Amino acid sequence: MAIEIKAPTLPESVPDGTIATWYKQEGESVSRDELLVDIETDKVLLEVVAPENGVLQKIQKGEGDTIVSNELLALFEAGDAPAKAPDKSEDKAEEKPAPVAEPVVDNSNVEVLMSPAAKKLVEENSLDANSIKGSGKDGRVTKEDVLQHLESASSSAEVSAPAAAPVSSSTTPQPVSDDRAEERVPMTRLRAKVAERLLQATNTTAMLTTFNEVNMQPVMDLRNKYKEMFEKKHEGTRLGFMSFFVRASIEALKQYPAVNASIDGNDIIYHGYQDIGVAVSSPRGLVVPVLRDADAMGLADIESTIRGFGEKARDGKLTIEEMTGGTFTISNGGVFGSLLSTPILNPPQTAILGMHKIQERPMAVDGEVKILPMMYLALSYDHRMIDGKEAVQFLVTIKDLLEDPARILLEV
Repeated sequence: MAIEIKAPTLPESVPDGTIATWYKQEGESVSRDELLVDIETDKVLLEVVAPENGVLQKIQKGEGDTIVSNELLALFEAGDAPAKAPDKSEDKAEEKPAPVAEPVVDNSNVEVLMSPAAKKLVEENSLDANSIKGSGKDGRVTKEDVLQHLESASSSAEVSAPAAAPVSSSTTPQPVSDDRAEERVPMTRLRAKVAERLLQATNTTAMLTTFNEVNMQPVMDLRNKYKEMFEKKHEGTRLGFMSFFVRASIEALKQYPAVNASIDGNDIIYHGYQDIGVAVSSPRGLVVPVLRDADAMGLADIESTIRGFGEKARDGKLTIEEMTGGTFTISNGGVFGSLLSTPILNPPQTAILGMHKIQERPMAVDGEVKILPMMYLALSYDHRMIDGKEAVQFLVTIKDLLEDPARILLEV
């Protein structure tokens, strides 16, 4: 009896997805919980696995197709499949031996597995797919394999060209240059969605940015004094700077609730909680997982959760729920060396805090010049919701809390 393989239920914030990669082909046997297909959404990459041991009968949605929640992807037959059920090439090989002209190739009748991009390159260059060695999963030919094959063929042609067609001394040959190669690839759904949201933020909000600078010496001294004790107490969790900024932002948001609000049409929604989004870089692009009820989290909880988000983002394991919502966002461009930038709002939020690189600079302190570790802070805000005075006071509050971190613990 055939089992329907359907797309997972997508939340309201994710209307559809795209079939990214099928890891199994029609007729192949699979094991329970073995990965069948990846579905790419504008937030995460979803995996669909086999429900039972059996055979993938028919694929209903191919790579690149758009799907919605619970849409039929494939038909699956449960049961222990013969070990060599999907492989018919052996029988064909016995009935019809390989041509004498190509004794090395014995799988010319077998359909070569390849990605859509690789297939397009093979067709454009009229290549023999069987002559290309695949480096992907299950021997799948990738776009990089095709490009490497073309490059090696070009190199061979260059070596044999002088003997086949000598060039006269009066003619200047045009060198073959590989440093001007171009590659066109489709934009991922995640990057396309990020671009759409950034464009939406700049076009539909009255966005302004206010700047200030903070002396990081007090936080650095506190961190250096207690970091070993902190790590031992909290089982390997390291004390970083982000937790101080999260806690300082929470206290400032309590004092200025408009910064923690969001706009929905002509309505203003004031949130009685602080869900802090933390911008994280992933191989697929920028993602913003959310610290739920951050007000109830201590420094160790914040640090361990953010570290977990970073690992999940790197491995593509962040869930949609972990990236949905948020009342305020913090972006740390300083980890990449940014000294100053203007962060863009994350709608429907009305403000975002930008952290930057800590750099020693000469500062005037009590009539004396001192070298201090300084950081520029940037607060971008929606002027429809937040007045300039309120935005500046909010940023100054964060500055004051960081320069006297005891106030964060005392909540004063």
